[in-house]
Amino acid sequence: MSVELNLEGVVVGAASLLVIGAFHPLVIWCEYRFTQRIWPVFLIAGLLCLLAALLIQGILSILLGLLGAGCLWSIRELKEQGCTAKFIMISQVSSKEMVAKAYLAGVDFFISKPINLIEVRQVIRNVSQQLENERNLYTIQSVFGEKQLTSTADQQREVYRRRLQTTLSQLGMAGEKGARDIMEMCLYLLERNQQVSQVGVGALCAQLSDSPKSMEQRARRAVERGLTHLASLGVEDYGNEVFTQYASRLFPFQEVRAEMAYLQGKGQKGKANLKRFLDGMLVLAEED
Repeated sequence: MSVELNLEGVVVGAASLLVIGAFHPLVIWCEYRFTQRIWPVFLIAGLLCLLAALLIQGILSILLGLLGAGCLWSIRELKEQGCTAKFIMISQVSSKEMVAKAYLAGVDFFISKPINLIEVRQVIRNVSQQLENERNLYTIQSVFGEKQLTSTADQQREVYRRRLQTTLSQLGMAGEKGARDIMEMCLYLLERNQQVSQVGVGALCAQLSDSPKSMEQRARRAVERGLTHLASLGVEDYGNEVFTQYASRLFPFQEVRAEMAYLQGKGQKGKANLKRFLDGMLVLAEED
């Protein structure tokens, strides 16, 4: 007894799986390469496939129907990814369920045949007005959004500047020429959420000045001045608030101790580390 296998169901199932699996990444790729304006290609391809499915018989008709449905489904996917196009569908379909499915698929306006030219003109006029209103609204939102972001960024920069200025003043560095250079370096790094180790002191100065070596030298002299001032506070009062707050956060503490000993005539002068100082200033500026 021979058994004839009917492979049509398997072929249709495999084709459905292939269409579902292929069209989603295809839509994403097309939207990325050609923007959402590619949707008319899917519309035309879908309609052609459906038309061919009506004229051909057999399993090929089913496959073309699946392909056409996949192309039309892609229109909704494009819309969900941000397509701003408006869809006007003209059809002789009178079934309420089919019309409802068309709206769910992303159609904005549905015009039933026979065509009424007055109705078509009015629908197109309404769509044009809707697009114009959306563009105007987007422009207004963009302007106010940009102003708000700019205002917020400026406010944050001012907060950082005040904190940095306060710290430099407490360290006796506010009058140094290099204090302004240190301020610029810190603000540059804070605005880009970077650390000195990611950029390097030399490269950082090259970004901010036409004379990077001079800028770096001024900053180093200012840091040396800050180390001397802090060490003098520690010599006078080891429990000084400024000394205890900044000694280990802005300088290697062994260098602070060496500077204190130097001021007392007991050893060599301490060495200031510009990179360590800048990293500490960034942390202090971000603290509430």
